[in-house]
Amino acid sequence: MTIEEMKKRKQEMGYSNGRLSELSGVPVGTLQKIFSGETTSPRYDTVRALAEVLSSIPDEVREPALVYNRNLKSDSLNSTPNDFYEGGKTIDDYLALPEGARVELIDGKFYEMAAPTTIHQRIGLILGSLLSNHIAKNGGMCVPFLAPTDVQLDCDEKTMMQPDVLVVCDRNKITRPRIVGAPDLVIEIISPGNAVTDALIKLSKYQKAGVREYWIVFPDEKQIIVYDFENDATLKIYTFEDEIPVGIWNGACKIDFKSIYAQIEFMY
Repeated sequence: MTIEEMKKRKQEMGYSNGRLSELSGVPVGTLQKIFSGETTSPRYDTVRALAEVLSSIPDEVREPALVYNRNLKSDSLNSTPNDFYEGGKTIDDYLALPEGARVELIDGKFYEMAAPTTIHQRIGLILGSLLSNHIAKNGGMCVPFLAPTDVQLDCDEKTMMQPDVLVVCDRNKITRPRIVGAPDLVIEIISPGNAVTDALIKLSKYQKAGVREYWIVFPDEKQIIVYDFENDATLKIYTFEDEIPVGIWNGACKIDFKSIYAQIEFMY
């Protein structure tokens, strides 16, 4: 759910900032900054609190954000915008999108993918390299990938996702076009506008599909949320000062985010 969509739903529900503050626990001053445009990248916990309130009423309002990249220059999209917004999409529809379309298909609906920042990209590359080095050093069968790598998560025709970083340990799931089935480890790096999709929609989707471990990296907050679905469904929160054990390898690999931050600090 983008800020613009939050504004729209807030207006549809007739909520004042005061009422929304009461329901969500988000201070009125923070809401004023968000909806006035003064704050363009709200904190994760703020976005989550607002999303829960704005999606807790009307079925038609409860539907997650369904948008596409409005910067795409495509006659096929511009000529049938209403069709594009509807559900019931399949992988064939996904594969028919013009080259460069930044969307994922989740349960038959297209979701916008925000353009990654330089910090986002650099974190992804470093994480991929660290995971790859660990696998090579230990002679493992797991294989790391970076986006854009298509993942046919449920092995059906309704979902195709592109995690930022992923590790697949069952090589039978790896085909030339895509990964078919759930990766063992998925890491999503938050970009402005993607927080709700990555932290709520994808969280549930990955867990149900059988992903063993899910990390969400918040560059602005310098935090990492880790879900070890295989051993403990409760989340753990780390910072860019911490070493994080990789659960799928029982902690034999640790990712030093202090070292990662040292490499990207100049970008902040």
